[in-house]
Amino acid sequence: MSTPTHDSLHEPRWLRWTLIALAVLAMAALVVMPLLMVLGAAFAKGLGVWFAALTTPDAKSALTLTLFTVAIVLPVNAVFGLLTAWAVTRFEFRGKQLLLALIDLPFAVSPVVAGLCLVLLFGSNGWFASLLQHYDVKILFARPGIVLATMFITFPFVVRELIPLMQQQGADEELAARSLGAGAWTMFIRVTLPNIRWGLLYGVLLCAARAMGEFGAVSVVSGHIRGLTNTLPLHIEILYNEFDSTAAFAAASLLAGLALITLILKFWLEARHGDALAQSHRRH
Repeated sequence: MSTPTHDSLHEPRWLRWTLIALAVLAMAALVVMPLLMVLGAAFAKGLGVWFAALTTPDAKSALTLTLFTVAIVLPVNAVFGLLTAWAVTRFEFRGKQLLLALIDLPFAVSPVVAGLCLVLLFGSNGWFASLLQHYDVKILFARPGIVLATMFITFPFVVRELIPLMQQQGADEELAARSLGAGAWTMFIRVTLPNIRWGLLYGVLLCAARAMGEFGAVSVVSGHIRGLTNTLPLHIEILYNEFDSTAAFAAASLLAGLALITLILKFWLEARHGDALAQSHRRH
């Protein structure tokens, strides 16, 4: 029985171009056109109106809170994601599969459910209500609740980016460094971190994009207090519900602009990561 050649496995040209055309049309209809419509509506009344909508006290407060939340969530998730990935890929222990399942829990649970879980924990009738009242600590309807909700939703992005990368690389270089007398910290700085730096940055980038756009969990725990607990997505919702469509689309365009910056950084990191892999293959 003859083995089919590589060329005979190629799909017909018409099928390839049909699939490509369908993919392009789907992306244009579902992604590009809505984004262009948002930008068109944002600038429909001129640049001055757009700028005025973004410089109101509520808009500036929402943007500040969004960036504040991202600034806290990113380093925390990066550190714990890195430690979790290292533990999962370098050690064998009981409950490892359970830990992997818990890592994926934020992907499976609705953000609204995650917010309700925080309400059950830190609400006025929650498990920690008496403790929080004793020390006069406020979690819900304040910045800590927003940070916790965002942190929960975005935790898997860094660790799930690092686990397959560290599994693929293996521990040979780390073992060689330890055999040469390198301590744990030296091994991490000189061997582990350089090998995973692009994957780590890529995971942080995905985490940032998700944190800026998080709505469901934050909506539950924020209380929608103008100027205090409204992030940019919540600010957009309030403006739209008040029929202030111009200001809503202006704020949405700002959020889309932040997403575009994230996309550009994503392409840059992918290019750098690809170059690093190519150089690594050439060295071996």
